[in-house]
Order: sequence, then structure tokens, then C-alpha cells
Amino acid sequence: MKNIIIIVMLLFCGSIFGQMYNPVKWSTAVEKISEKEYLLKAEATIQAGWHLYGQYIEEGGPSPTAFAFKKKNFELLGKTTEEKGHEVVDKIFDMKIKYFEDKALFTQKIKFTSDAVSNIAAEVEFMVCDDSNCLPPSSEELVFKIPNAKNVASADETVTAKKETVAVKKDKIDPDKKNDSKGLLSIFIIAFLSGFAALLTPCVFPMIPMTVSYFTKQSKTKAAGIRNALIYGFSIVIIYVLLGSIVTAVFGADSLNALSTNVWFNIIFFVLLVVFASSFLGAFEIMLPNALANKVDSQADRGGLIGIFFMALALAIVSFSCTGPIVGTLLVEAASKGGIAPIVGMLGFSIAIALPFSLFAAFPGWLNALPKSGGWLNTVKVVLGFLELALAFKFLSNADLVLQLHWLEREVFLTIWIAVFGTLAFYLFGKITLPHDSPLNHISVGRLSLGLLVLSFTIYLIPGLFGAPLKLISGFPPPMHYSESPYGVGFSKNTGTANTESLPDGAAYGPQDIITFHDYDKGMEFAKKTGKPVLLDFTGYACVNCRKMEELVWSDPKVLGVLKNEIVLISLYVDDKKELPESEQYVSETTGKKIKTIGNKWSDLQIKTYKANAQPFYVIVDHKSANLTEPSAYNPDIENYYNWLNSGIKNFKK
Repeated sequence: MKNIIIIVMLLFCGSIFGQMYNPVKWSTAVEKISEKEYLLKAEATIQAGWHLYGQYIEEGGPSPTAFAFKKKNFELLGKTTEEKGHEVVDKIFDMKIKYFEDKALFTQKIKFTSDAVSNIAAEVEFMVCDDSNCLPPSSEELVFKIPNAKNVASADETVTAKKETVAVKKDKIDPDKKNDSKGLLSIFIIAFLSGFAALLTPCVFPMIPMTVSYFTKQSKTKAAGIRNALIYGFSIVIIYVLLGSIVTAVFGADSLNALSTNVWFNIIFFVLLVVFASSFLGAFEIMLPNALANKVDSQADRGGLIGIFFMALALAIVSFSCTGPIVGTLLVEAASKGGIAPIVGMLGFSIAIALPFSLFAAFPGWLNALPKSGGWLNTVKVVLGFLELALAFKFLSNADLVLQLHWLEREVFLTIWIAVFGTLAFYLFGKITLPHDSPLNHISVGRLSLGLLVLSFTIYLIPGLFGAPLKLISGFPPPMHYSESPYGVGFSKNTGTANTESLPDGAAYGPQDIITFHDYDKGMEFAKKTGKPVLLDFTGYACVNCRKMEELVWSDPKVLGVLKNEIVLISLYVDDKKELPESEQYVSETTGKKIKTIGNKWSDLQIKTYKANAQPFYVIVDHKSANLTEPSAYNPDIENYYNWLNSGIKNFKK
């Protein structure tokens, strides 16, 4: 399956070479407020799969959207406002970032200072990215037509017209949202596996033979028993899906996603998961009121469909002490996806719970193959408790990253995880016992195997304290630079091996301490002296996927060896804001725009030479700037990227 996904990604990457992207279209409108005051509206229609960054982003992040109004006979009233959008904590830039999908509306209130009413000109600079590419910052001229007062639409008419326009555009965009489908599928799979884990808890597992036996014995025929058990399973699905629907309806499909990046949301769920973990570890039991359980149980004595439904509801309530923490964790995870994810999550969870009841009712002989209830059920519950505890610190880490408190840096986070999983390993080996554990006379092969697996994972985490990237859990701990020692304990950039050799003229140490040139001519000159081919790296300071390539692919020993020893790297930042000297500024033959900055220059070079404007974009060339192989874009397959580098080097040596 993994190989199929990689092949599809490579085919997609291969199909985008040489393409020019223009995923944002701008439109303007004007709303009259009073005789002197107007509201200028600029709306961006964004192609499916792409997102546009907001106006207010900290320095060091992606390029924000910025408006520059050419003031003439008017003054600005306040700042340019924007819609709510989406806010996420970006792991690459280590900051909170706001972006828009589908559309974005920006408004600016103005007041005329004279009777001369004319069109208003403005320039908007913006940046867009998708899952594979980031385009360099682009600018576009906007014109706001100020009509006569009698021709200016009223506020209500303007809003109505805008809604109609947006509705038409969304019809063209929404069907292509593949990323949402993938996110929902992952939620469903995680929920299904969680439901299976819940089956193995002491609150649910013993109910399987008891319930199935009840249906088969009370029903007059085998077919009736199977039918009733199927209805019972279906009722379980309805109950949990109804819970997901209530959560979505109460909080709203979009607000769940917004909450997931909120500091207080992450802190609250950290506390909540610690409580869940404590319950699983045996500190106490989370129980619903006995009165509610008794009332539901009495309704289960009624016959027919209603009685079967209340039997399913009784199971959900009685088993709440085991399933509640798992359901709660699932809803937390679903909150990070938003939309109907809570409903999909509960669907997957409930299907896993209901499936054995239906299957064992259809084939009651299988009940003899089930293991007997015993202490192993509590072991499952304790293991889940340790996993909940480890996951809790991920939420606390999110809050710490947003606030930039540096309380839970990478080393602290990994130390906590090592302690949690190390303790779990000791528990599985029988060295630690908890309140509800049965006496352990011997360790089963399954428990020993799981203990060895957890111990191996714990040992794997330890080198992370000394700078190891830990790619297996990439995305869970804080990033490498959010650390007390980004280069590993006892090392720094000044004490590392990178500075033991003198740098060539115009070079600097880049990602992974690779000697890098940021000037095309100086890099080419050095390549000629050393007799090496050149890797042109069209990149950007605000390019997320560029950072992913540098951290996950360039860090591989094979790839890193090639980049350090067999090739000259020239990294050209298309979002470099440094202005070119007046004498070097020019108008692009390709786009017709004035090239004012260094970033404009490199972006124009990429567009003119390679008919592409997305980053990352890699080209291997000889000393005459001739391509040695086909260009490459974002490609997380290490082996494929390594082979691509080698093919260019081999062609250079021919």
C-alpha cells in the first residue's frame, strides 16, 4: 500500500514540472456607508487545494497578505480587516499561522477628504501554497470603482450579490476537496482500531458471550436470534453516531477545527486525558449515575425493537468507565479535523464494537474459541492508560509552542515519553503492579512480546535527547530547533564539524550544514573551479515543503553525502525581500512586472527558464546551465531523490 501511494505521488510530482500556477483570482466591490465614507471590498477566489495566508503573521513565517492603497483625496479609517479563516500551529515555522481556503474577503473603510470622487488604486501582495508547492509572493493591482451615489448598491444588495457569487464558485470548488476525504478516512480507521481496543477491556469483553447467549436462547428460532443480535449491533452504531452528531451540532463543524489550535483547548484536553489515563491506571473509575443506568436497564426488559435498543444503550452506559476515555480521546482527535469528523469517528468506533455481537450471534460456535475473562483484560486497560498519558503531553506541547514559553522543549518532551513508555515496559514485564491487577505467576508470550516492543521503542527515543531526528515519530515531539541544544547535547553550530574548513567566497552554511551559495554567479564560478555539477534549489524562507525536504530527505546520510561532496548547491530564495540596486532593476519579459528585489530576480529566472513558479523546485545543471536531468519538485521518497541526484551527476561525468 505504501509503495502504491509513493508511486502515485511521484507521478503527480512528475506531472507538475513546467507548469505555471495562478490559483488566486481577485475581484473588487464598493459599498457606500455615508456621503463621505465607503467600504472597499477585495475578494480572493482560491483554487481548490490551495490556501492564501492572512495579513497578520509573525516575522520568520510565510509572507502575509498585504494591501497598499494609493491615497488620493481619501484617508484610511482603521486597518484592513479579514475574515475568520483557519488558524494552525505550523510545525515547520513553529508559530501560529492563519490561512484561507476557497475564498477570502478583505475590507477597508475609507473617508473622502474632498468632493473629488475617483477610482481608488491599490496593490495586494500575497502568497499561496498547497500540499506540494509554495508559490513565491506575488502582487496584483486592484481598482475600486467609486460610482455616483445613486449607483452605489446598498449594503443589503451587496451582501446578497456576494453570497450568490460565492455559492456559484463553491459549487465548482467543493467536489475536488480530496484532502478532506483522506482526513476522514484516517479518522475512521483510527476510530475502528480504538473500538477494537475497547472490546478488549473488562467492561465490554465479558458482555459478548453473555449478550449473544441471551439472544440465541430467548429467540424461538436461530434466524430470530441472528436478526435480534443484528438489530442490537445496529442500535449500538446508532447510539454512538448520535453522540458524534450531537457534538458536531453543539460545537459546529468549523468551530471544532478552530478550537483544536486554541491554547486553552489544548490545555483543557491535556488535563482531561490525564484524568482518563488515571482512571485506566486504576486510580478511580469514571461512572455515569447509577439511577440513569437502572432506568435504562428497566426499559431493556420491554420486548421488540425498543427493548433491544435500550439493551444497547445499557451496554454503552455500563461500559462507560472503559469506553468513555477512548470515546473522549477520539472526539478530541476528531476536533482537529472539524466538519463531520466526530460523526465519522463514532461510526468507525461503533462498528468495531457492534461487529462481534453480530458475528458471534450468526456463528455461536465461535464463542468456544474466545479466551476466558481474566486479569489480561485489566492489562489491556492499563496499557491504554499509558498511551492516553503519552498523548496528553502532545496537547500540552501544542499549547507551549503557541505561547512560545519553552517549558516543554524537545528534550523535556522526549524525557517524559521515555519515562512513560519505560514504566509501561516494566509493567508488562511484571516489575510493577497496579491496584486492580491480578496476581502474576508467569508472563505470557504475548505480554512478553509487547513488553519487548515497548522497551525497544523506549530505547529508540533515547538518542533523540542527543540530536537524533527520530523520524518514526516525526510531528509528535517539538521540532529540532525548539530545543535547548538544537545540534544535540554538548554541541552547537560553533563547536560542530561544519566550521573546521574555510568557506568559499559568497558561500554560507545552509540546511544540514551544507555549503550553500545564494548568488547564482558566485555559485557557478565555484562549480567551475571544483569541477562539480550544480544543484539549483529554487526555494523560499516561507516554503513549508522546502523545510520538509531539508529536514526529512536531505538529512539522510546518502543524500547528505552527495550534497556535501559531489555537487555545488545554489539556493535561490524567491521571497528574499532585499532590494536590487536601482541599476539592476528591470521589467520582466515574461510577466511584464518590475523586478525590484532579489527574490523577484530568482523567481523571474525560474519562470523564464523552466516555465515553473512553484517551490521547492530542483534542477541539476552543468557549467553552461544546461539541464543534466529532468527537474524535480517536492519528493519525500529518499531513495528516489537519491537516484535522481546520482543520475544528474553521472550525466555530468559523461
